[in-house]
Amino acid sequence: MKLEGLIERLEVLSKAGADVKNAEIKDICFDSRKAAPGWLFVAQRGTKADGHDFIEEVVEAGVSAVVCEELPAEISPNVAYLKVADSNKALGELCSAFFGRPSEKMKLVGVTGTNGKTTIATLLYNMFTALGYKAGLLSTVCNYVCDERVASTHTTPDAYAIQSLMARMVEKGCTHAFMEVSSHSAAQQRIAGLDFDGALFTNLTHDHLDYHKTVDAYLRAKKSFFDGLKPGAFALTNADDRNGEVMLQNTKASKYTYSTRSMADFRARIIEMHIEGMQLDINGKEAFVQFLGRFNVSNLLAVYGAAVLLGEPADEVLRILTTLHPVSGRLEHMPSPTGFVCLVDYAHTPDALHNVLETLRQLNAPRIITVAGCGGNRDKTKRPEMGAEVAASSDLAILTSDNPRFEEPQDILDQMYAGVPQDKRGNVLCILDRREAIRTAIRMAAKGDLVLVAGKGHEDYQDIKGVKYHFDDKEVIAEAYKDMFK
Repeated sequence: MKLEGLIERLEVLSKAGADVKNAEIKDICFDSRKAAPGWLFVAQRGTKADGHDFIEEVVEAGVSAVVCEELPAEISPNVAYLKVADSNKALGELCSAFFGRPSEKMKLVGVTGTNGKTTIATLLYNMFTALGYKAGLLSTVCNYVCDERVASTHTTPDAYAIQSLMARMVEKGCTHAFMEVSSHSAAQQRIAGLDFDGALFTNLTHDHLDYHKTVDAYLRAKKSFFDGLKPGAFALTNADDRNGEVMLQNTKASKYTYSTRSMADFRARIIEMHIEGMQLDINGKEAFVQFLGRFNVSNLLAVYGAAVLLGEPADEVLRILTTLHPVSGRLEHMPSPTGFVCLVDYAHTPDALHNVLETLRQLNAPRIITVAGCGGNRDKTKRPEMGAEVAASSDLAILTSDNPRFEEPQDILDQMYAGVPQDKRGNVLCILDRREAIRTAIRMAAKGDLVLVAGKGHEDYQDIKGVKYHFDDKEVIAEAYKDMFK
């Protein structure tokens, strides 16, 4: 592809070196180790390395062009240099152009918020597939190009991967695409170059402060997604979260809200709830759904509202809503042979744990036994809060290891335990081995009890010292069930 065509929408501050009209671009990279003859290299300023330090290296590798925020001291006459204000944003726009601007050829909806992103994006994908459309999905659990499963490594992939997957969706005939938009991806401009037709906001609670440092910076990252929406798109936010209104302040999109507590464009209330699901009233019509909890009512309302705003008949959307199932590892229940139920959930923030445990308490089980941990090399300030939440809302709590990464598991456990009030410590156990912690919870459970295994959900690994060892909470539970009869 000609470089001249690639940069037609790019705001270039200055140029140097070879004439852009003569440069032919074979591919794009932002990792200097992948640079090859005929490629375009984008120099990004990362948290660990600065791509500008490797410009000389990629020039020696034979790249045809370099996009950067600062021109190097030495300019090769054989390379076209383009100076831009923001390399991260430029990368997204360049990748979009390179792959033929695929998001402009589909209806694209993004979902952001601390909790609920995976559930909403996945259910929208399932909804539109059931409606007869070819759809794509970018999510924490898995990516889909129509019905083709593509492994997921990040909540929101890098700009090149996003545009590549979008191009495959268009090639396969997808008319709709749904994706999670993480705060990291918004702050790092990974979503630049995407043409969104809709955006959803779920909530904002304590998370990712290891990266954003302050709640305000975390909020601004998510708000930037809404600020960038085009006129004609829709912005749908949760009116039950005080930050929902903030998301709408500067957006050019049409504004809508959903709520389980107050007046909104899309409203719902729980009529009845038991372990199999809930009877809901959604905008004046009743429906039984196979989900639990007020937080899932909010998630389902977001799905319902987005589908209606995309032009689908409300009655048909409601009908399909009753057929949808929870996403893998999201309050997924596993009944035991002896009458208690284990529930596996991804809840890994204080708010998410509170919501799940509050839901379980409404089921009036004899006891709630909770197994929970915190990941390493992440926001440490939430660990005491997690310990306090588990202890306050459970009849018995077992604190254990999650993904310790490069931290010592015992240190993480100690920080969680420090948040447990003195009067609750008699009902709290600390078992470092996660497998043993889950098995202990199951051994202690009796008929009617609910056992919540929180933190990992869909994940099938334990991240320890840079190595991912196979570990699946659901497999451990299933094995423990079998061992009950040995």
